[in-house]
Amino acid sequence: MRKIALAGLILALASCSSEPVRRHADNHGGRDWPGYGGDWTDNHYSPLEEINASTVGQLGLAWSFDVEATPNAFSAPLAVDGVLYFGAGYSVLHAMDAATGKLLWKYDPKPWEKGGEKMRSAWGIRGIAYDDGKIYTGTIDGRLIAVDAKTGTLLWETMTVDAKDGRYISGPPWVANGTVIIGHGGADFAPVRGYVTAYDGKSGKQLWRFFTVPGNPADGFENKAMEMAAKTWTGEWWKHGGGGTVWHAMAYDPQYNRFYIGTGNGAPWNQKIRSPGGGDNLFVCSIIALDADTGEYVWHYQINPGETWDYNAAMDIALADLPVNGKTRPVLMTAPKNGFYYVIDRENGKLLSAEKFVDGVTWATKIDLKTGRPVETADARYPGGKPVLVSPNPTGAHAAEAMAFSPKSGLAFIPAIEQSKIYVDAPDLKGWTFPKGQMIANGTGAPPPDMKVPPFRNYLLGWNPVTQKPAWKVPLIGAKAGGVMATGGNLVFQGNITGELAAYAADTGKKLWAFNAQNGILAQPISYQAGGKQYVTVMTGWRQSGMSGTGFEWAYRQQKRRVLTFVLGGKGTLPPADRTMPAIQDDPKFAIDEARAAAGEKTYGARCGVCHGGALKSGGAAPDLRASPIALDYESIRAVLQDGALVSRGMPRYGEFSRDQVAEIQHYVRREARKAKAEGR
Repeated sequence: MRKIALAGLILALASCSSEPVRRHADNHGGRDWPGYGGDWTDNHYSPLEEINASTVGQLGLAWSFDVEATPNAFSAPLAVDGVLYFGAGYSVLHAMDAATGKLLWKYDPKPWEKGGEKMRSAWGIRGIAYDDGKIYTGTIDGRLIAVDAKTGTLLWETMTVDAKDGRYISGPPWVANGTVIIGHGGADFAPVRGYVTAYDGKSGKQLWRFFTVPGNPADGFENKAMEMAAKTWTGEWWKHGGGGTVWHAMAYDPQYNRFYIGTGNGAPWNQKIRSPGGGDNLFVCSIIALDADTGEYVWHYQINPGETWDYNAAMDIALADLPVNGKTRPVLMTAPKNGFYYVIDRENGKLLSAEKFVDGVTWATKIDLKTGRPVETADARYPGGKPVLVSPNPTGAHAAEAMAFSPKSGLAFIPAIEQSKIYVDAPDLKGWTFPKGQMIANGTGAPPPDMKVPPFRNYLLGWNPVTQKPAWKVPLIGAKAGGVMATGGNLVFQGNITGELAAYAADTGKKLWAFNAQNGILAQPISYQAGGKQYVTVMTGWRQSGMSGTGFEWAYRQQKRRVLTFVLGGKGTLPPADRTMPAIQDDPKFAIDEARAAAGEKTYGARCGVCHGGALKSGGAAPDLRASPIALDYESIRAVLQDGALVSRGMPRYGEFSRDQVAEIQHYVRREARKAKAEGR
């Protein structure tokens, strides 16, 4: 009776509390990894210490699992109650026993059946979410789906976009208080207006939607925030969509019951097209705080006012408490594409500090802390139609690969990149429109051939967000490296293009351990407990549209896409690796028509190169067409392009191509294949 009375008293006190119970991603002291960023802080950090700087040398492979070849995209895994969850390619969900690697269930939403032109974005899924016994994922065709975490049974699905509007989903959902929010991408390919939508986690019913840029004023505004934003645009921006898509990073803050969303670049990239009179173009390239229950605007901080380089604020948003002027403040931290590391007050959105975290940033000299605005350089916006070399390039100083923050060491860990791009206005700014058919259409022109882009660099960076200075830097090879995880064991884990998964000392950057994964790694590792032991899991797979710059590539068809799980004392091994590159195909009887090949080169560059690589030199995002037997036969390549013969395997259909265009692409492929063969490839 005493226990019953005590329980009743607790319930009564709880019901009298003025604070609602808020449910969010809880890692239960490191046992679980329930969200894209680990727990609600989105720090990509595990407090577990069993695997540490002293014991990491004993880390070995516990088990591996080969994933069926799909478009090269892998969600960051989740781990809850000893079960590992992940998505592969076009959101094919898997559940596995985390300690043994036994497959428990698999669910394929088959978005290729309805994806259509959305598949031309070439993205699979980067993250999934767990809450209350459900796994949530978005799909390339724009659905948000919920499946039972125990059985993989579909519970509900809802279409979050219009089937023909160019929007697609490649980023992870975020969950809090039983609410699931999801954004979308698409503004690089079509006139898209960004938004984020909240759904009831149990039923899939829409709760609210927040648009990130204003629509046509003649149609009225959805809220005061859109009315305010419209004053920062000029011309007829709504005809170009505007952009500002929430295609990746978000976070939930239980202290203020807010969702923070990071918005994408303007659409098209060049502001002179979408907003010819200038203006800040709210809320592109911004961090926006929204009330989690209603979706109402609370505050915003704009990273790049009037964005015009494909910089965006869609990278990780990490939450922490940091000392600021002698007082501890709740902050959010982000290292977006533009090369500055930002520390922002979560309470009011005030900028606290911002400094360059990579060398060679040329678009701005600094961020003015009084105004919160960047101090741009004179040539940053490529004025007067003059070509200008700008750094960072559209890939960004930090791309979608996860950064991490360790509250224990006080350091952030960033997969940093140094790259440049030549920006120049399109030939006809006033007459520019999005080309028909989905392709990257950024609103910039072709750079002059005599302007050279300097070599790229990438490195793992240990960064102190309080002092805004580097603590250490580890140079790496290639154009980019994988996502990062930090742990309470004074470790930072990261995979890279060489096929190595490495562990570094969090305080010094010293490499302490490495494993040959036999494939490049872009996905972030995670850590969790199963059966009382600490595990580390990472997914292998490399996708890059261009060449890596390393002297070797990970061929699309030859890659071994795997789940690798490690534990102290693990004795597992991988089968011998086969790095044989696919042989270039040629038919000596095929007569190449140079005029057709030249025409095919233009079509390929505009429509195909984003996946299959510039000049047909693939970086793993898609097969090397020079080695494809399909491209030897006209009817075979026509069936793929016009009829969609390989849609189920991730190759989109291009039904608008004429038979002549198909033939031109074939002649271009044959010409380049013959060149490669003559050069001994």
